[in-house]
Amino acid sequence: MGTYDLLVIGAGPGGYVAAIRAAQHGLKVACAEKRATLGGTCLNVGCIPSKALLHASERYHEAKAGLLSKFGIGLAGATLDLAAMQREKAKAVKELTGGIEFLFAKNRVTWLKGAARFESPTEVRVEEEVVRADHILIATGSEPAFPPGLAPDGEVVLTSTEALDLERVPGHLLVVGGGYIGLELGSVWHRLGARVTVVESMPSIVPQMDAEIAAEFAKILKKQGLILRTSTRVAGIERRGEGARVTLEPAAGGPAETLEADIVLLAVGRRPLTDGLALEKAGIATNARGQIEVDLKFRTNVPHIRAIGDVTPGPMLAHKAEDEGLAAADIIAGRTGHVDPAVIPAVVYTMPEVATVGLTQAEAEAAGHAVTVGRFPFLANSRAKTNRETAGLVKVIADAATDRVLGVHIIGSVAGTMIAQAAQAMVFGASSEDIALTCHAHPTHSEALKEAAMAVRGLPIHI
Repeated sequence: MGTYDLLVIGAGPGGYVAAIRAAQHGLKVACAEKRATLGGTCLNVGCIPSKALLHASERYHEAKAGLLSKFGIGLAGATLDLAAMQREKAKAVKELTGGIEFLFAKNRVTWLKGAARFESPTEVRVEEEVVRADHILIATGSEPAFPPGLAPDGEVVLTSTEALDLERVPGHLLVVGGGYIGLELGSVWHRLGARVTVVESMPSIVPQMDAEIAAEFAKILKKQGLILRTSTRVAGIERRGEGARVTLEPAAGGPAETLEADIVLLAVGRRPLTDGLALEKAGIATNARGQIEVDLKFRTNVPHIRAIGDVTPGPMLAHKAEDEGLAAADIIAGRTGHVDPAVIPAVVYTMPEVATVGLTQAEAEAAGHAVTVGRFPFLANSRAKTNRETAGLVKVIADAATDRVLGVHIIGSVAGTMIAQAAQAMVFGASSEDIALTCHAHPTHSEALKEAAMAVRGLPIHI
């Protein structure tokens, strides 16, 4: 029987980072992973391969649609080699999963290959081997969730996993769910030539987003050619030869209609992945949503067993899991670890990107804040103007009494990179004036954040 200071179950962004950090602190660490490669959903079939396709499809669209001609770059006869695009995506994934395997070896983390299952609160079976650990960290992540009555078949009705590996561009892709995953993959296949319809049961796409930002985002996507059907639910999916007939109904009730689709992507969300762990043998219960409840030190109701990432309450984001993994490992090693749950950025990697951190305007007002809001459009930003990528804006929400920044929301070509400055400012309790008085390099997209911060006090320069 192997004995360890820490056993991590799951080698996704939270688990593998926690294992490495704990080993850096001198602990004897093992990490159990049932996939053949490390990195979890994010690296193998999520964040990384989707970004590879997003980037490649953007470059193809620029060439195919003649978008570079305004810069004096003439391209004619651009063609799509989807197989080559998929090979390059797979290459990037292999490089990164192999990188984690190298880091495990470098830091002397033992990789236990196979599915883990609790035998007792201190013992876990990984295939045929039973290991004992003083501390156990559950980081098993999540898996796609499906609407009632709808399920994938792996051929026509797909999850995001299969939608990353299509061998041909569908004529019509119908996406069920107007959230981050559905919009990103819908954008990929739309740029590669598919007609894309996104069906969302809520009144707006990405309903958790600031309402003003979501509305502007929807306008941009519609202008690009995506068909957005909000306040609409999918009542049924019927296989029809090599495609499907999808029945739609108004979410509030009303007459149904049908659409034909070549591929249906189910992208309504994800659920915690705890199946097969035998949590009951460890004395751990899940809540009504299947999540493992934890305290501020990531402890479950069994104190030496902790949990992080998608399997716990909170936003299902890889970087949240990663930071929680670092913090949990630090705590287990007797150091200080902390994650501020109020400052977790989120990004939709469409073009333009949409990035948010902190409270929406509605959330801030519902929490009792009187707010002041500053906005600045990229149309007035010099770098965005020279790049001819002027869609979007920056919105800064501040407390009217203290000027403390409560939320920042950005639509822009590099919004995902820009949001880091806003998150760092909020972690340090910055005011909008702090951002406004910080010198920003010129010409950069980040000047739009400075101008939006100045606009909170009604003093922007370039609008």
